[in-house]
Amino acid sequence: MDDIVRQAIAKWPNVPHCYGWLGLDARGQWYMRDDRTQAAGPFPRARGSLLRHDKLIDFIHRNYEHDEAGQWFFQNGPQRVYVELEATPWIWRMAEDFSLSSHTGAPAVPTDCLLDEAGHLYFVAAQGLGLLHTQDVGLAADAIEQGRWQPREVQAELLPSQYGFVRSPAAGQPR
Repeated sequence: MDDIVRQAIAKWPNVPHCYGWLGLDARGQWYMRDDRTQAAGPFPRARGSLLRHDKLIDFIHRNYEHDEAGQWFFQNGPQRVYVELEATPWIWRMAEDFSLSSHTGAPAVPTDCLLDEAGHLYFVAAQGLGLLHTQDVGLAADAIEQGRWQPREVQAELLPSQYGFVRSPAAGQPR
């Protein structure tokens, strides 16, 4: 977490949390969801505006965390901006050497490989569960054929409870 964020939390400890305004899609892209977008439906059906500002995205990445309930958020100064997840809290990218990094750029060492009923590939790492980016499935298939990983079959609907994350923190909030 950035020092400026820690200082803001200390200065303003009782700022209300924000729900529904930020989404992370299955390709690791961030979406800003204004009132009109939220009224149009839940994420990802109503995505909002794709964030393209590199410094803002880097700031989100440096301050991306989760609470004790498994809800992921971006600590924006004293305010937690809870994230609507299309898939998982992490989206993994795979390099040619089969190493993984997260959508935030952090390296990840897989400890388990999972395959759901729709053919989506997930990896478990110290950071948590993440979906493999669709552009990297071919590389992963090569690694699996080489015996680097043996995917375990899972049901996608059970992943949040099994791996302790909440896809929609906004869904649990009063309207």
